Amino acid sequence: MISFERIFVEIRELSPEDLNRWIADNLVRPLGTPGAYQFQEIDVARIKLIMTLRDELEVGEPALPTVLSLLDQLYDLRRQMRRLNEAVETTVPLEIRKALLRHLDG
Repeated sequence: MISFERIFVEIRELSPEDLNRWIADNLVRPLGTPGAYQFQEIDVARIKLIMTLRDELEVGEPALPTVLSLLDQLYDLRRQMRRLNEAVETTVPLEIRKALLRHLDG
């Protein structure tokens, strides 16, 4: 876990104003309460993503919730697809898997 104070050492370009705004807007969801926030590695990655979207890709602050929501949905679907693939690999007979692949390849 990373403290509120330590996060600014980890991400030097981050300002307290930006981070507090993103927390208030529910774009970043640290554990704890104001004054005692704790950040997980996933929070650090999300903060860096927000900064990349805003600073490098020039996504405006008003669009960030929508873009992040779409990315969250994409990652969730990828996670579900991985789980489905693992289930198929471990439970479906080889001949049926081959037939599925032929069908998907068109």
